[in-house]
Amino acid sequence: MQQIIDFILELDKLKGITRKTRPLGLERQENSAEHSWQIAMLAASLAPYAAGPVKISHVVAMLLVHDIGEIDTGDTIVYAEDGWEERKAAELAAVTRIFGLLPATQAQYFMALWQEFEAGETAEARFANAADRAMPVLLNLANNGQSWRENGISHERVVQRIGPPIRSGCPALWDYLVERLAHAQQQGWFGAP
Repeated sequence: MQQIIDFILELDKLKGITRKTRPLGLERQENSAEHSWQIAMLAASLAPYAAGPVKISHVVAMLLVHDIGEIDTGDTIVYAEDGWEERKAAELAAVTRIFGLLPATQAQYFMALWQEFEAGETAEARFANAADRAMPVLLNLANNGQSWRENGISHERVVQRIGPPIRSGCPALWDYLVERLAHAQQQGWFGAP
């Protein structure tokens, strides 16, 4: 029991990891725990639109663990262009440490979920990645491009970074976003041309 309690209390640190996007109507940045909860709800809501059949409970489990490594590494904006290999190595070390707080069977289960999400090869992982990539876009569209403008992110960079995983995991969502991203570009909601 103590191992599980220690693990859960370690996860509380995820609430202190800030991201670049603001929650709607708030002046503060969202945190990674809020992000994980919201994308789990997004995936559960979008399940009928997945590219193929998915076990939604498995998708939600992946989404709940996918950012746990940020407890040690912090968050990196999804549109960053460099340093991803080093970042992923650091996240692997972090989740190994954090999941290692649990009894071995549970640690292995959570590690397998994290690795499946990272590999992005199963239908569930592709759908989970689509939800993960979509949520910052949806918040930016609702916030008139807040983090895009503040961080100098171009329309081209957004489409390049989020288009392939969303199209692969949830094509209907990508179709929905294409029009809205074009409108955002017309409105000047991006930080660079």
